[in-house]
Amino acid sequence: MAEKTESASAAAISAPAPSAEPTRLWGDEVEDPSKRSWGDEVGEANASTTQLDLNVEGLTIDDESTIKAVTRSDTPYTSASTFEDLNLSPELLKGLYVDMKFQKPSKIQAISLPMILTPPYKNLVAQAHNGSGKTTCFVLGMLSRVDPNLKAPQALCICPTRELAIQNLEVLREMGKHTGITSECAVPMDIPIRKRPPVMAQIIIGTPGTIKKWMPSKKLGLSFVKILVFDEADHMLAEYGFKDDSLSIMTDIERSSAHCQVLLFSATFNETVRNFVTRVVKDYNQLFVKKEELSLESVKQYKVLCPDELAKVMVIKDRIFELGENLGQTIIFVRTRYSAGILHRSLAEFGYEVTTIMGAQKQEDRDKIVKEFKDGLTQVLISTDLLARGFDQQQVNLVINYDLPVKHDTPTEPDYEVYLHRIGRAGRFGRKGAVFNLLLGDMDKMRMEKIERHFGTQVAEVPSWNSDEDFKGALKAAGLL
Repeated sequence: MAEKTESASAAAISAPAPSAEPTRLWGDEVEDPSKRSWGDEVGEANASTTQLDLNVEGLTIDDESTIKAVTRSDTPYTSASTFEDLNLSPELLKGLYVDMKFQKPSKIQAISLPMILTPPYKNLVAQAHNGSGKTTCFVLGMLSRVDPNLKAPQALCICPTRELAIQNLEVLREMGKHTGITSECAVPMDIPIRKRPPVMAQIIIGTPGTIKKWMPSKKLGLSFVKILVFDEADHMLAEYGFKDDSLSIMTDIERSSAHCQVLLFSATFNETVRNFVTRVVKDYNQLFVKKEELSLESVKQYKVLCPDELAKVMVIKDRIFELGENLGQTIIFVRTRYSAGILHRSLAEFGYEVTTIMGAQKQEDRDKIVKEFKDGLTQVLISTDLLARGFDQQQVNLVINYDLPVKHDTPTEPDYEVYLHRIGRAGRFGRKGAVFNLLLGDMDKMRMEKIERHFGTQVAEVPSWNSDEDFKGALKAAGLL
């Protein structure tokens, strides 16, 4: 679970009660969550729900995933093989081609952007691979829907962490630098709310706690908001995440701006969130890939059986670091702040320069650590799950799961969604990458077996934890040596 940067203290907003005979959708079935995912078979739907054929097979896009779209209206959508097909402004096209260096839409962009940008602007629930270009989908959607001449908030993007909000804002400002559209980051700051001026930026990207504080203080007006985005939406709507704050924000916007388009994007949606979305998001289109296609083929996953904690440290130091010192950057994920501190001290005692990030640190310290890593000034970053979701650094080729992620309420059960998000930090946008899962004892082995069964994949085992040749072979098989 990503560490919360703010408390979700708002009272729960009750979901609308379903009608006596609710429309049956794929998300209404109650079943074994280990057997199905967002992209599994679409159940029997009513006549207004149709499987959408966007002729994606004809697109020359380097993405082999099978993306399915299901619409709930007769609105015709045509997939976009070029950005020009989307009728974007010249200023946005300049940002895409000149500043972002894009050549053509990725597969998810080709399918989702027409659904976002075509009137009557239906809501969208979209799930696809990490590194597939989801951020561009909703950033471009917000920039396209904003009226540059109206100096008031028109688009809102909610993110689970400060780091992700800042990263998304950086992408938006680069993509929209020629449009004149203004933007602001809504993250915790030391300035008292009563002393800050009213928000006049046209796009606001921030964390739910800060945005929720701005709204009742009347610093953030909602009358002109026409598009609301939830990034990492499964976490934003989960019981253990920011469900109450997210629902409160949605309800307030709905009261002030009845025709606001809602976009939910994530690489994962578990069964509980899936069913919840069907109750609270109205009249939405769907976009998803099958569960077995979610684990990235460009990322080679390994498991390493370690006899003790010291062996874990030795694997990182003597095998992965020594053999992979010229392979790019590395993120090491740990389960707790305590583990992060122990590992940091152990590696530092061996002479390695590493940085560590966790939710308990001061905001300015976290910002500095992330910037140094993104600028390439540091090569190894130890992190709790604060950076498991959405953190985009193309130079990361190695991810180490020092601890496997587990569900906070049932530690014997692996957290499948967090695992998928973690491994998605390597091999961004189809680049080569490797993930090493360091297993300690029977409990870790059982968790790993559950992960393999859940995703229908077999994770290769490195035969010996103390063999240079075995790790060389693993890195070669991953295309990194």
